[in-house]
Amino acid sequence: MRWTIKAKPEQNDIDTLADELGVDDLVAQLLIQRGIDSYEKAKKFFRPQLSDLHDPFLMKDMDLAVERIEIAIANNENILVYGDYDVDGTTSVALVSSYLLRYYPNVATYIPDRYDEGYGVSYKGIDFAEDNGFSLIIALDCGVKAIDKVAYAKEKNVDFIICDHHRPGDKLPEAVAVLDPKREDCEYPFDELCGCGVGFKLIQALGSRKGETTEDFWPYLDLVATAIGADIVPITGENRALAYFGLQVINTNPRTGFKAIINQVKKSVLTITDVVFIIAPRINAAGRMEHGQHAVNLLTEGNMEQAQKFAAEIEKYNIDRRSLDQEITQEALAQIQENEEEERFTSVVYKESWHKGVIGIVASRLTDTYYRPTLVFTKSGDKLAASARSVKGFDVYNALKGCADCIEQFGGHKYAAGLTLLEEQYEAFKRQFEKVVSETIDPALLTPEITVDAKLEVKDITPKLMRILNQFAPFGPGNMTPVFLCEGLTDTGYAKGVGQEGAHLKFAVTQNGYGPVGGIGFNMGDKLSSVISRKPFDAVFSIDENEWQGNISLQLKLKDLR
Repeated sequence: MRWTIKAKPEQNDIDTLADELGVDDLVAQLLIQRGIDSYEKAKKFFRPQLSDLHDPFLMKDMDLAVERIEIAIANNENILVYGDYDVDGTTSVALVSSYLLRYYPNVATYIPDRYDEGYGVSYKGIDFAEDNGFSLIIALDCGVKAIDKVAYAKEKNVDFIICDHHRPGDKLPEAVAVLDPKREDCEYPFDELCGCGVGFKLIQALGSRKGETTEDFWPYLDLVATAIGADIVPITGENRALAYFGLQVINTNPRTGFKAIINQVKKSVLTITDVVFIIAPRINAAGRMEHGQHAVNLLTEGNMEQAQKFAAEIEKYNIDRRSLDQEITQEALAQIQENEEEERFTSVVYKESWHKGVIGIVASRLTDTYYRPTLVFTKSGDKLAASARSVKGFDVYNALKGCADCIEQFGGHKYAAGLTLLEEQYEAFKRQFEKVVSETIDPALLTPEITVDAKLEVKDITPKLMRILNQFAPFGPGNMTPVFLCEGLTDTGYAKGVGQEGAHLKFAVTQNGYGPVGGIGFNMGDKLSSVISRKPFDAVFSIDENEWQGNISLQLKLKDLR
């Protein structure tokens, strides 16, 4: 791994902020590295307020969206709330539909079938709307590229409001309103909202016309925080406030569906990491293994007994998903290993029987293992469908643009995308993708990087520092958990491998007479020999609280050592 130490800010700036806030130099340094260089910014960072949220009407077309929904309600029209089958899409649909149903009954939800309809707005969904008398579709977490589909709906007298956060193409669909902070002509102050975040701004705008205040939207923030975590958007700016209060809702008064999931996993306080690894995979499993509508049903259910039944079903989907994902990952790794003699910048694998619902997870696992831009293909109807994942610093969406002549359809983000192509194009695409990546990627990006915030000494690892670091949460892109480097550590002699076959490294270290402080390195059991030699070593880690038999102690959560 490459260790990259962030540049230390000017000492004058550190001193000034440390004095203003009454904190030590290390905390001031960590804040400045996050762009927090004044008392005002620090106050907003440590004490987010719902009043900090932006006026939703600053978003382009918001007035048109609100006006069309108000007309639909006045005219007793049927409204279809439509969203993608992943966490961001299903939470968005749960949020907007449950809000509208509070005061208007003619609202239904629609999640496309992952296997029959694929991602985003579908012709089948539009036909469903026409056949069932829906004259307005509110599309969430999708639609910004659905030019032909929106035109098709128009012919059937079905209007569209699009709430999306993906990058638009050169042309926008001819919808009544296109809410997307990534639109070139949108001057909304924060363009990193997730799809559920855009949906939240829509209900905020609708509510403001009825005299509702930001506090009235508190019960919906558990959905928004979950989508923010799952969709890996920056937890900065407006997202920080939404995630911060959303976690409070999850931990104090979550909706019934979340309670049913949390009861199963028996965890008392959830962090954003728990939301990403406990709640999100279960919501996702519905769309991966069966149908995304099951997730919406759980997230909108008010009756605890029924919610527990839904949660039990979804738990079964999640167990099935885990087993499939492990099996396919092994097969995909074997495919890559067969071709290891070729020096490649990409990993592209395909098997027609692979389950489409888990290829995104498999792509992530392969990227973790081989650290190259990765595509996992499977058969989908008469075409091939793929999930793409990238390495830090490389834009896979742009790389796919460079292969557009081999692709039927694609969309996504810098680090994750999806595409479909004809089977006869597969080999040509594979060659083209390798060519584009090899010509555009900086080879250094093919070695995983650990970014270190600051050097630290064992004597400075104190409960007081931990209390302050805990206030930096929620963590995520743009505000990652601080990572430190300690040099010249010596094991106390108790280092050992723990877990199955000694997979994990457990140790305790001292430095210059200070310590000991314990540590754990997950899946780093192979580093044991480096530690027990009693020779000094350097370690990169975050600081964690370890609870054992009611006692809490600080420990180093190891990322790498030399």
